[in-house]
This record gives sequence, structure tokens and C-alpha cells, in this order.
Amino acid sequence: MIGFIVPLVIMLWYAFTDPSVGFDNFAWYLGDAVQQRILLRTFTTAVNVTVVCLLLGYPYAYAMVAAGPKLRAVLTLLVLVPFWTSLMVRTFAWVILLQDHGPIQSLLATVGLGQIPLIRTNLGVVIGMSQVLLPFFVLPLYAVMTNIDRRLILASSSLGAGPITSFFRIWLPLSLPGVGAGSLIVFISSLGFYVTPALLGSPGNSLISQQIFTQVNGLLQWGRAGTMGVVLIVITLAILAILGLVIGRSTSTIKGVR
Repeated sequence: MIGFIVPLVIMLWYAFTDPSVGFDNFAWYLGDAVQQRILLRTFTTAVNVTVVCLLLGYPYAYAMVAAGPKLRAVLTLLVLVPFWTSLMVRTFAWVILLQDHGPIQSLLATVGLGQIPLIRTNLGVVIGMSQVLLPFFVLPLYAVMTNIDRRLILASSSLGAGPITSFFRIWLPLSLPGVGAGSLIVFISSLGFYVTPALLGSPGNSLISQQIFTQVNGLLQWGRAGTMGVVLIVITLAILAILGLVIGRSTSTIKGVR
């Protein structure tokens, strides 16, 4: 707890006192169009990564639940392997795969899609971040899905519901807590990524983490870096508060219907 609070207090202190006491750093940040675009790009990238993890992670978690013991062990192992590999190693692997004359570009040319820019683009950043964060979506969702009572699906089938109807009316609503938990973990983690955007992206599509690093390490502007951190935390907490309110109202509505 101390390791979180102390750096946060120091960041707040610098934001309001460096180089002078007041709100000059916030006036600079909120009035700079470039920084506003970078902030928007950061949240847009986080949303894109979350959507990719949802589209890939939900079927994967469902396959883990539906598979037999041996196949489930293999699928679980494949999810856990990234945790045993260094983030730097995985990112450099993506640099090799996504480079202009790399394996993926050769495959795209083979199937007739031509050259699609991947390295030094936001698309490459989303691909690399999604691969890193996918386990953080799959594992919470899998934990929720394993607790869903399969007898509910059998009961719906006995009442005449088809597989698609049973999925959308029973399985999907019961798995939404896992979807929400995994999405929040991925979204919040995406906001602070530095290594992957720095290696797979470019200065032209940098994220706020790279700007904070530049302000501290390159320009020695601790106050501006602290301001960026404060703005990012405030917006993130506001989004979490809104989502919590929406989820709370949804839960109350469901209970009221029952």
C-alpha cells in the first residue's frame, strides 16, 4: 500500500509545484492540442485492445470449459505460457514478425493482400498489446464460466430452446461478470503500457506513457509528467465510477424483475 501511495503523493506534489506553485502545468496540458490527441489515442488504443481480447478470449474461454480434461489442460497451458516469458522477449518477437519484410508480410503477400503496414503503426501496437493482455481476459472469464450450472442449458433444451437461444438467453448473461472483470483488467492495463508501444509503434502514434517518459527522462519536466499522470488517473477513476453505476443499476433492474 505504501509503495502505491508514496509515489502517487510525490506525483501530485510535482504536478502542483514544479516549476512553480499553481495550476500552470494543468493549463499547459489541457490547452495543448497535441497532448489531447495523445490522450485520446491512448484511450482509443485501450478500447481496441479490449475489443480484440473480447473477440478472441470469449471463444477461447468457452472452448476451455467445453473441452475434455486433456484438451483443457493443453489450452490452459497455452494461456499460461506468456506469463513465463519476458515481456521484452515477446515484444521483440512481434518486431520480427511484423517488420516490413517479415513472416506476416510474406504471408499477406502470398494470399494476395499485399503490403499492409504493421510495424511502427497503431495496428501493430494493438496486436502486440492484445497478445500480452489476452490471458488477463481469458482467466477471469474461464473462472466464471466454470461456475455456470450446465443443468440450466439442459433444462432450456428440454423446454424446446435451440443451442443459439440457450447461449444468448442463459450462458451469455451468466458469463457477463467474467466479461466485465476481464475487460476492466485489460482496459486499465492498456492505459499504462510503455514497452510494447515504444517498440512496435512510432513517435507519430505515441501513447501517454511514452510522453511521460519523454517529459521525465528527456526534458526533466517532472511537473508536466506528474500532471499527465494525474489526468490519466482522474479520467480512469471517472470511467470506473460510471461503469460501476451502470452495473449497479443493471443489477438492481434484474433483481426488480425477479
